[in-house]
Amino acid sequence: MDEKFNLFMETVNERFRSFVNQINEYLTANGCKCDIKLQKSGYAVSFILNGSKRTLATFISRKTGMKLRIYPEHIREYQNFLDTLPDKAKNEIKKASVCKRLINPDDCNPKCVMGYTFSLDGEQYQKCRYMAFQLTLSEENNPYIRQFLEKEVQAGKID
Repeated sequence: MDEKFNLFMETVNERFRSFVNQINEYLTANGCKCDIKLQKSGYAVSFILNGSKRTLATFISRKTGMKLRIYPEHIREYQNFLDTLPDKAKNEIKKASVCKRLINPDDCNPKCVMGYTFSLDGEQYQKCRYMAFQLTLSEENNPYIRQFLEKEVQAGKID
């Protein structure tokens, strides 16, 4: 394992190190390249699909704890899964910023990649791609985060 990843792992809460390692192993085994950058708030560890510039997920450090930001390009294919998420995860998604570009393309930077339109608990949402699926690592959320990534990886293989 690379030195930068080891340094990142030292910043991960001990309770979640095994989970973070599992995610790293799963995503790299499924064709992702791990890219690590040091930012003001800590490390940003991104998993980029080989052969593309598309980021599938990024671990980010926040004052509220470690989060995994997921970029689910195929969310419409399995959006019913969102209804199975724990309430805390659903609330994080519901509180996320609205995608201004989806609502009015002139309201956001034209270079900004549009967010996601999906339904959760029977309601339609249009959320910013950088905020929508930014889930906090927790004992309750982690199994769902893993399933979320698995669903996205599987849906991507069908393309």
